[in-house]
This record gives sequence, C-alpha cells and structure tokens, in this order.
Amino acid sequence: MSARFRRAPLFAALLATSAVCATSPVFAAPAMAAEAHAFAIPAQPLSSALTQFARQAQVQIFFPSATIGTLRAPALSGHMTRQVALGRLIAGTGLAVKKDDGKTVVLGLQEDRSEPAPRGGRAATPTDDAGSDIIVTGTRAQAQTVFTALSPVDTLSEKQVKSTVTARLDEKLTQLVPAFIVQKLPASDGPEFIRPASLNNLSPDMTLVMVNGKRFHRSSFLNSGAQATDLAQIPSFAIGHVEVLRDGASAQYGSDAIAGVINVMFDTKPGFSAYAQGSQYYKGDGEQVQLGGRAGFALPGGGHFVVTGEFADTNPTSRSQQRQDAIDFSNATGIAVKDPVQRWGNPQLQTIKFAVDAAEPIGDDVEVYGFGTFGKGKGWSDINWRNPATTTSVYNQTAAFPGFDVNDIYPAGFAPSEGVRYTDFQTVGGIRGGQSGDFRWDLSSSFGQNATAFYLHNSINASLGPDSPLNFYLGRNIQREFNLNADGVYNLSLPIFAKPVTVAFGAERRVETYRIRAGDEASYAVGEGAAYGLAAGSNGFPGFSDLQAGSWSQTSYGGYLDVTVPVTEAWSVEAALRDEDYSSFGNSFNYKFSTRYELSPALAVRGSYSTGFKAPTPAQINSTSTSQGLDTTTLLLYTTGRLSPLNPVAQYFGATALEPETSKTATAGFVWRTGFGLSGSVDAYQIKVDNRFSVSPSYVLTDAIKASLIAQGISQAADYRTITFFTNDYDTRTRGVDFVVSYKHAVGPGVLDATASYSYTQTKVVSSQIAQSDTTRVKYEKGLPEHNAVATLNYTLGKVSLMGRLRYYGGWTDSSGNASGDIFQDFGGIAFVDAGVTYEFRPGLSMRVGAENLFNKYPEKATFQASRGLVYSRNAPYDTNGGNYYARVDVWF
Repeated sequence: MSARFRRAPLFAALLATSAVCATSPVFAAPAMAAEAHAFAIPAQPLSSALTQFARQAQVQIFFPSATIGTLRAPALSGHMTRQVALGRLIAGTGLAVKKDDGKTVVLGLQEDRSEPAPRGGRAATPTDDAGSDIIVTGTRAQAQTVFTALSPVDTLSEKQVKSTVTARLDEKLTQLVPAFIVQKLPASDGPEFIRPASLNNLSPDMTLVMVNGKRFHRSSFLNSGAQATDLAQIPSFAIGHVEVLRDGASAQYGSDAIAGVINVMFDTKPGFSAYAQGSQYYKGDGEQVQLGGRAGFALPGGGHFVVTGEFADTNPTSRSQQRQDAIDFSNATGIAVKDPVQRWGNPQLQTIKFAVDAAEPIGDDVEVYGFGTFGKGKGWSDINWRNPATTTSVYNQTAAFPGFDVNDIYPAGFAPSEGVRYTDFQTVGGIRGGQSGDFRWDLSSSFGQNATAFYLHNSINASLGPDSPLNFYLGRNIQREFNLNADGVYNLSLPIFAKPVTVAFGAERRVETYRIRAGDEASYAVGEGAAYGLAAGSNGFPGFSDLQAGSWSQTSYGGYLDVTVPVTEAWSVEAALRDEDYSSFGNSFNYKFSTRYELSPALAVRGSYSTGFKAPTPAQINSTSTSQGLDTTTLLLYTTGRLSPLNPVAQYFGATALEPETSKTATAGFVWRTGFGLSGSVDAYQIKVDNRFSVSPSYVLTDAIKASLIAQGISQAADYRTITFFTNDYDTRTRGVDFVVSYKHAVGPGVLDATASYSYTQTKVVSSQIAQSDTTRVKYEKGLPEHNAVATLNYTLGKVSLMGRLRYYGGWTDSSGNASGDIFQDFGGIAFVDAGVTYEFRPGLSMRVGAENLFNKYPEKATFQASRGLVYSRNAPYDTNGGNYYARVDVWF
C-alpha cells in the first residue's frame, strides 16, 4: 500500500474528529424540527400563506395550487413548531401532509376512505411513499410525482448518489441506472479523461443534461464525432437528487433530448456536512482520496445560500502485460526495457470542484436566484510504446541530421504520456415569481464554458531532429454557451374540466461558440527530416496546427407551447410543440403527445409519441483534425485527416452541410404503487433516428483530382493526400423495455429499502447512405450490452445500515481495425457484487466501509489485443480493474 493512500484514513479521522469537537453542542439537530419558530402570516389566500410559511419555517413546500385557488388561510402569529403552524393553516381545507422529511413538505388531498371495502376485507390504500417522489423533469405542473407523471422518470436520491466509491457523477449513474453506460477507454487520446456516456445505447450527445432545470453546457472534446456534456464536471456532493427522464423530450427542451434527459437537482436545505473517503483496488493501485464539504444557510428573508467543495486525487491503475515485441527487442539487443513498456488502465487524475446555489425573495411572490459550478483538473495517461526496431519513421538515421540518433535519447523505446488540464464553469441567474398563484414565470440567463488543454511528454518530433523538444503543448479546445430563457406556466380553470388546464410556454435564445487554439509550433511542424521519411509532429498525438485553429459560432432561437389537459379525474393528455431556428442549418419543428389513464389509485397506464432532433454543433460543422507530412518524392507539403464538410475539397467527394439528426419515439407502459411500500413501472419504447452523424470513408486525392480542383480555384487541394469528413449517414432503430421496481417497508426489527431495474435495448442499422462499414454497424448494434440490470438492497437496523448491490452487464462485441481488416470478439455477460456497512456512532457522525466488485471478478481477456499489452478490452462498458475497497466518514449538523 502506498504511503499516500495510507494517509487517507488519517485524513478521514482528522476530519471527523475536528467536526465532532467543533459541533457537538448542535448534534441535537433532529430535535430542531420540533423547536418553535416565529410565525407572522396575515390572513390571505391559502396558496400565498403556504409560500410564506415555507420561508419562515425554512422548508420547501409542494401543494396542489390549482385545487385550492379559492381557499383562504386564517392569520397565524406567534411561536410554535412548524407542524402545529401548518396544521392550523390547512385545517378544514381537505389537505393533508403526504411527506415531511425535515427539508421538504408535500401536501395532497386527504384520502377518501368512505368507499366500501371489497369482499374479503378492506384494500390497502396506496401510500405516498410509493412512487411519490416529486419531479420537475418532463412536466410543467407543480407537485408532479413519479406515479402521476405522463412519462417514465427515475429519481435517484442523495443517499443513492453517495453510495458509490467514485467521485465522478457519470460513473455513479452507470452503477445506478442500467440503461446508462460509461466506457473507460484507456490510452485513447482524450476519451480516457472525457468519457463517453450512453443512455439507451444511443450516442452520448443524444442525452440532454440539465442542472436545476437549466441546460448544462457541452464538453469541448469531440469523441468519435459526438460532442456531449461531461457529467464528471458536476460536483456530486452538492446533489440533492437526480431525475432521469427516459423519453424523447426535444419538443419540451430542444436539441439533444432524443434518448432522454438527466436533470441534476442541487440540495438547498440548511446545514453543514463533510466527508472523507479513501479507496484502493485489490491489486494495490488506483488509490483515491476524496474530501468534500457543504455549508447551507437559511437567509433572513426566507431564501437560502449553499456552497459546496469537493476534491479527488486518484492514482493510475495498470492492467497490462509485457508486449511480446518488447521482449523480443530486449532479447535481441540486450537493452533492458520497462515491464510493462506501457500502462493500460485508469489515468492519474486530480480534480477540484465547487458549486453555489442561492435564492432570496424580493417581494411577496418574487425571488431572485442564482447557481453555478466550477471545476479544475489535470490528468496523465500512457499511449502506445514506440519500438526502436520497427518505428523507422523515428529511429532512422538520415543525411538530414548527421550524427543525430534517437537511440541516444530513447534507447529502450518510448511510450508518450498524454496529459490534459481543464477548467469548467457555468453560472445561472434569474428572477421568478407567481409560485403561489395561477401564473408562474421565470426569466433567466446562463453562461458556461469548458476548456481543455492537451499535452504530450516523453515524445519527439523526429522531422526536427536535434531541434525537437521532448515535451509538447498540443493546443486547446474551448466550448462556450450563452442562453437566455423566458418561461411561463398558467393554470387555466375551465368549467368542463374538474382540474385546471396547465398551459406552459416560453422562448429561448442560445449561442454556441467553439474555438481551437494552436499548440507549440514544434508539435505540428514539418521539419526538413520529413523529406527523408521521418515523422512530423509530436509523435503519438500531433498538436493542433494554425490551419486547424479558429473560432466558430451558432445562434438559435426557439419557442414552445406545452398544454396538459385533465380530461377527467383519471385521464390526462399532453401536447407539446417547439419550433427552433438555427443560423447554421435552418428550422426544426418538433412535437410530443402524451397520455395517462389511472385505472385505480394503484395502477395507471401511459404512453407517448414524439419527434426529436440533435443539432450539429459548431465543432462538428467547422473543426478539422489533421496531421501533416512531406511527400518524400515531390517534397510537397501535404495534409491528411478529417476536414469540415464545408471545405470545398471535402465537398468534391460528396460532403454536404450537416443536417440535424432526427428521431421518432414511441413509448407505452404502466406504473403501479401499493399500500405496503411496493411500486414500479414497465415501459417499452422504440426510437428511430435518421441522419446519424458518422465519419465518411477515406478518400485519396490523386494527381488528376488535385489538378482538376486547382483548375477550379481550389488551390488548397494540393496540400491533401487523403481526407475524411463528418456526414449524415446512418439510420438506426432502437427498441427496448425498462422495468423498475422499488420496495420500502418495515421488515423484522428494521426497514428494508430495495430497488431493482432491468433494461433491454436492441439497436439495428436500418440503412446507410454512403458505405456501410462492418465496424460501424457492429458498434451501433452490438458495441454495448443489450441486457443490463441493477438491484440494490438497503437494510437499516438502529445505528447499522447494510447495503448490497448486484450489477449485471449482458454480452457485447468488440472490434478493432488493423492492416488486414476489422477483427471482432464476442464477450459474455458478467455480474458484479458491491457491499457496504454503515455505522452511525451518534447523530451526525457515521462511517461506511465496503467494496465494489466484492468478489474481484474480471471479464474475459481481449485475445486479439494482447500484442499491444492489453489484458482486457479497452472498449469494455464496465470497469476492468477488479475489486475496490473503501472507507468513508461522514459528518453533518
């Protein structure tokens, strides 16, 4: 065990000890809920009185405002507990407390128990604990729940989010949501740091990510053509809960919401908390130290201010074997080489993240609010080893540099080390009002940026010879987004309906800007050695050149209308329309129809049909990814790589301006709850996506083609030998079913809280407009498991809580290209077991110890990748590092 990891338990102990000593007088926090508050609420409409009560009691409150619009509340004055105060306000109104966890109060109509019981005894009335989580995603109505929602929504509690070892939100979700998969992709020129995350086996950028209901910006990194949000930038310790909408929602939220929506809701309750955690893989590597702290304050006017900080320092892992060519080289030359010569595994990574959330009333029914995140990090990872015996483009001695020999620098070969440094932030500010009336409104703006700088150490630009540095700055990618939003919701009372119609409407303006900044000139320069066959650019990852550098923007305007009609007490229908206009490609119009019918208070059926779209980004439209060289015969400079589809050279081979990816989604299912804590849902879906983005085949510019293009005035054609470009190519169809069940009830002397989810997802390539590649087809159809499941059991008995989790990933197919064509390998299903035990020493202090992948299971070996030193596939949809044990201390008050 490393010295650095041995300090982790010490950090945890110090943090816990200091917190206990400093805060022991206030560890009676649970009793504070029963303490008296000063209330001064004049007689007024009940809805506005409840809003004032929430401010003065320092809690959040949800209530059916549409059904109490004509009711008034009496004046309330004096010191009393919030339970007594609330009871006086709602006495005789027909409202009852459905949920009260100390920070959020949910009111609903009292159950009608006057109906006769069925034969055999009285049926259990469904409890609001079953499917009663309040949601805001996919609906504009207040106090909508998982059970009453028209679309399938999963909620992940704060406890669930904190139950995993990793500090990254994307990796947390993959352990909690079976339809959500994250690949580790070691040694991949960027994806090992900015990992692709897929919902329903669709492209990573087909899932919209929001924070507190506001769109979160994208990463600056293009991953296999997709430019998605990096969920790892959101500090997980700031989260109150996460809502995952498993339905198309472009008509409600705009671009990207083809697979669904992930909405991260920050915790706004007052109080202080902190944690310290240390973990390490069974192999003795990958040590990680995590520290976090959160401080929440109730402001005098009824608002809140919360600040959160989180730090993680992670050592790399290695699941590598020695390459046979390294063994052969060492035996032939007698030169000792590192064993292994390169590392395949998780990168070294250090991150620090912050979040702020605040709101304050400025009138009886108006408040200003703001929140934001900031993250900074750095990481390093190995890439492929360069063998002196075979890497002739580096090790050849030429007349260009007499007496210069790379063997003098790297006699045992070299494995370049790729690094990233990033900064990420988003700020949101706005003003909203009308929460207690029939018309609610929200005006907001947001600005977000992700900037990633790339580095390469332990490398060389061979074409520069002795003038080449060994460490390079490769350049920087920057993604910026600025949004303006205006949203309104009106509860329209009509005599023909028992409940008011919810009419939501709004407008949005969004500006996306993408920038590429060039790296060191030496990282992309073509030196005089290129004429003798020496490789140009920093070997392993050429830097961004001045030809690639630039700035590109895209502006869009959108408007939407979303109407929910309660046709009867049991039947609701919803229609949403959205129209957007983009400066890059034009207009996109989308719609969604949803319906829900409640067969009984315990069972409802639901379904929807929607269209959606994913707009091409400025990076996908304009950026290039190229490498340079010098033709050894003609001595002409040439460039090869991916061009913008707007480039005239690319257009000669058929490239056209990118159009949106479009979708048609249909869902149907049912949801249930019971009076004994059991609830669940089953939903089937089909998602047809047309014009999916992909990379074209490689095209060669012959001398004749070059001459023709130059004659047409396209002089830059002389610089290119081979090109590719982004194009709208594939049409796919994804079908699946999601099954979710939860149970929370007293079992024996304790309480059992259990959840289980299963996801079946099948994707088929329907057509290809250009040339269908077997590798691309396999990637779409079999590159991720079709069957995934997660089951979690929590049992609490007094001060002890036990947790067990089973994660199952079905079979999938890997692919890898080489000179003789693509190679495929099928992998079978695999299950992992996680376990943990938590002991609460006293109110406000607990410790958890446990392990993920408790039985240290590894997948099948990647046989055709062994020559590269890989043991397990780099494309695996799960962690391949074996068991990981941890200890965590939490304090709160």
